[in-house]
Amino acid sequence: MAAIRRLLRPLVRILLRNGIPFRVFAELAKKVYVDVSIQEFTVPGRKSSTSRVAVLTGLTRKDVSRLRALTDDAAAAPIERYHRAARVVSGWVRATEFQGEDGEPRVLPFEGAEGSFQSLVRRFSGDMPARAVLDELLRVEAVEQREDGRVALVARAYVPRTGEEEKLGILGSDVGELIATIDHNLTHPPEEARFQRKVAYDNLPSEFLPQLRELAFPSAQELLERLDAVMARHDRDVNPDAEGTGRKRAVLGIYYFEDDVPVES
Repeated sequence: MAAIRRLLRPLVRILLRNGIPFRVFAELAKKVYVDVSIQEFTVPGRKSSTSRVAVLTGLTRKDVSRLRALTDDAAAAPIERYHRAARVVSGWVRATEFQGEDGEPRVLPFEGAEGSFQSLVRRFSGDMPARAVLDELLRVEAVEQREDGRVALVARAYVPRTGEEEKLGILGSDVGELIATIDHNLTHPPEEARFQRKVAYDNLPSEFLPQLRELAFPSAQELLERLDAVMARHDRDVNPDAEGTGRKRAVLGIYYFEDDVPVES
């Protein structure tokens, strides 16, 4: 219970700041309880009946029937937009076709069969129109379009700077992945554990934190870019010639946190 309360505090802070009252959160939680019980707690060879879901979740049969009929919301749209735009930015940073002699991302002409913004989008974002991707990257201030129409990258990572919808979409995606990793490590033997590490100290002087941030942020970005390059070589959307079977999704995320330590009386 203590762990759940600690997990919920920052989430409830976000909910209250965005005007989401408890009854709305409770309804969402009920829906997730029903969905997870049906998808992940079935009896082999048997369908999940309304009565079984009610027993498992503690909800009434009436609630379960109503919630089973509800479709998921449209939250996937901004998350998909986020992933597509992020792929374009990472491709621009690491693919030699879009780099200058100094290894830095080139300023690209918008149109062209090769070495253009259109070809960049076609290679790393599938069938998304180049204009739509450009509008998204302009909106979040990741690129700028010059008077001659060329497009310049001004941020080496796609981080929405405007629009709470996108930022909240990332919250659901990234935090959900972290909790799923912790759940995996709780329910599997040590030899099957997924990587989950952090370094933390709780008696640091305030004056040291700017130095820590200056050290940590570029180092973390460099690591992610190295891993991005390796993963892209094996991703069949980016490299259709990549060999292997099955379809897996892998994520490695890094976060930075700081806070005041309560002073003991």
